[in-house]
Amino acid sequence: MKLFFKCALLIIGLLLVKPGYAQTLSPALLKGPWKANWITVQGESAKDYGIYHFRKNIRLDAKPASFIVHVSADNRYKLYVNETLVSLGPARGDTYYWNFETVDLAPYLKAGDNTIAALVWNEGDYRPEAQISIRTGFIMQGNTDAEAIVNTDKSWKCIRDKAYQPITGVGYGTYYVAGPGERVDMNLIIKNWTKPGFDDSAWKNAIKIDAGNPKGTVNAFGWMLVPSSLPQMELTYQRIATLRKAEGVNVPKSFPAVKTALTIPANTSATLLLDQTFLTNAFLTLNFSKGKNAAIKLSYAEALFSSLKGREGTVKGNRNEVEGKLFAGRRDSIIADGSAGQTFTTLAWRTFRYIQLKIKTGAESLVINDIYGTFTGYPFKQNASLETGNPEMQKILDIGWRTARLCAGETYTDCPYYEQLQYVGDSRIQALISYYNSGDDRLARNALNQMDHSRIAEGLTLSRHPSFSPQVISTFSLWYIGMLHDYWMYRPDSAFVQDKLAGVRDVLDFFAKYQQADGSLKDTPYWTFVDWVNNKGWDFGQAPKSANGNSAVLDLQLMWAYDQAAEMEARMGLPAFAQLYHEKATQLKATIQKRYWDAGRSLYADTEDKELFSQHTNTLAVLTGMVTGADATALSKKLLTDTTLTQCTIYFKYYLHQALIKGGFGDNYTQWLDIWRKNIAMGLTTWAEISDLEHNRSDCHAWGASPNIEFYRTILGVDSYAPGFGKVKIEPHLGDMKSLSGEVPHPNGKLSVKYKLESNKWAIEILLPQNTSGILVWKGKSYPITAGENKLSI
Repeated sequence: MKLFFKCALLIIGLLLVKPGYAQTLSPALLKGPWKANWITVQGESAKDYGIYHFRKNIRLDAKPASFIVHVSADNRYKLYVNETLVSLGPARGDTYYWNFETVDLAPYLKAGDNTIAALVWNEGDYRPEAQISIRTGFIMQGNTDAEAIVNTDKSWKCIRDKAYQPITGVGYGTYYVAGPGERVDMNLIIKNWTKPGFDDSAWKNAIKIDAGNPKGTVNAFGWMLVPSSLPQMELTYQRIATLRKAEGVNVPKSFPAVKTALTIPANTSATLLLDQTFLTNAFLTLNFSKGKNAAIKLSYAEALFSSLKGREGTVKGNRNEVEGKLFAGRRDSIIADGSAGQTFTTLAWRTFRYIQLKIKTGAESLVINDIYGTFTGYPFKQNASLETGNPEMQKILDIGWRTARLCAGETYTDCPYYEQLQYVGDSRIQALISYYNSGDDRLARNALNQMDHSRIAEGLTLSRHPSFSPQVISTFSLWYIGMLHDYWMYRPDSAFVQDKLAGVRDVLDFFAKYQQADGSLKDTPYWTFVDWVNNKGWDFGQAPKSANGNSAVLDLQLMWAYDQAAEMEARMGLPAFAQLYHEKATQLKATIQKRYWDAGRSLYADTEDKELFSQHTNTLAVLTGMVTGADATALSKKLLTDTTLTQCTIYFKYYLHQALIKGGFGDNYTQWLDIWRKNIAMGLTTWAEISDLEHNRSDCHAWGASPNIEFYRTILGVDSYAPGFGKVKIEPHLGDMKSLSGEVPHPNGKLSVKYKLESNKWAIEILLPQNTSGILVWKGKSYPITAGENKLSI
């Protein structure tokens, strides 16, 4: 692990091309048992916490041009070749779709002796909620006979590293399920085990558990192996920016921004508060020397706290402030062994802005040689741009992009710090951010696949997947249909969508069982989460329901799902289902109008007793076409002005803003961003989970990054006008801007737009990629646009 940064740079350059390896995957490896076996360490627990090392020495006559292997583990692995880190994984899935990575080891191999080594860990009952597991195991399969020398079998040597123990929790009561910290005793740790020439004669030979079984083959139970569809995660060296506080020791001014040795004298207690200055996900590396039996504690936090308990509960305040604040968070602990060149790198990445480093030395001083991070995440590239001349807009885009990146790894995640779980409601928004900002749809496809795989016998998707504790949010299954519809509209991959229609039918069949004669839902089971609203009638995020169990929000969301399903069925499914869903949506529309419309207030009520009203219900009324034209404009105006309505939080503002735009108020979009401005004023560098920033738990939820969609879709005006983005609609909402330009990734290539007001006329330039056409909508009038350059003066 001492070479983690060096290894990280190599893995970036050589492994991000991994999808190309799919072309070299031997077809035989998907048709029957592998010659390689799953292996484990003899005499160790199959399922309890443990960290293990596996090694194999091989001799090659010459450096190979290609040496492709397929590798996986349970729970996780880091793979090294001749000390260099070459792969991390496996990408998270479930036992029915257990991923293996494909890696070309040739760049790291040489003529003569070589060492293949794997660090494998099983966090047992302490593992992250997102980590599904069977038992500790490791497998490597050569792609052909030429690589068979590395196939895992009894010739591999292995051992448990007894230096590690788990540390649980974050120091205060909250829902935390992102895995344990590490307590490491350097007196016990196994060093230099990735090096060629390391003496492993005392290690045990591995024992076989089972053959590697590809999914769908005769003996495919347990780990059902499938090739990962994702690239390797990004690894980028990242210095920690600044020291905010130091107690008990004098610290050089350059520490920690520049590699600088720091000595903690003997018999000293010291506390350092380090500030990355922005939230990040990173593997933390600490290099140190001497300090026999010194205790080192590393703790990680998104922010410091004004209060952790009592009547106020957890209170954060301004995230930039540290004076008088309390520190609590996930932690690691190390005991130094007194030698030179000790190193600690976390097994899994940590999320932090702040790091508290507490050190207590004994009879020997401790030298901190260096401390730094290695950023990690899905390797999205920012392929969109927007030139507004407005620094605030650029800052909102930058923060949103950072938020989206921190909530994207081997899956989308709700938050990196506390849960790391892929929830459907979050992922729908995150996928659209990916389309508009990067154009990379691989993680979105992975999410849709995993949601489809998660469906239970009743037809619903799980609310989150992968997750070893099944949770059902029935409303999220309806958002799954919306997310699939989004994919259909923005990505040219109708075959993928068509394959998911059977699952859509199962979801809608579940809801049909709870529809009354008039179509309205009654007593819909499971958690019907809508938004984190703390208002009368709302219960743990669920919209109000009448005494009869009816809810306008649920009826509207179901109607929307029926409409979306009918569209997809009509184009690529079964006409009978298209007709059925159209009829059900039409029935629901009439019922919703009759049950929930309050003529006196000209609003839709949350329930049929017409006592409670919300932005949520009326937002969905606009988006589902309950009202159109002038009526939609009138209702949208009430969404803006009627403060008696239960207000949307930062999450549901994604839908609220779409409704306001549809109602004709898109030119005012930048006036609706007060909660984002408040986040910035409160020192956040990512968008918080909820609108109550004082008591907010998670400081990083990408469901709040919707401006990274609407700055391009609404303000710049670029939207899909046909399935697969086959046609483009350009309909800008410039407000009081006099000029604006931007670029959005499109499946067919570059799409750019430029607007400039000159002498009371707008000069408009639109560049569409090949095989793409569409329309420009300007003040209600449509103009055809074609592939290539389009210039208009309006």
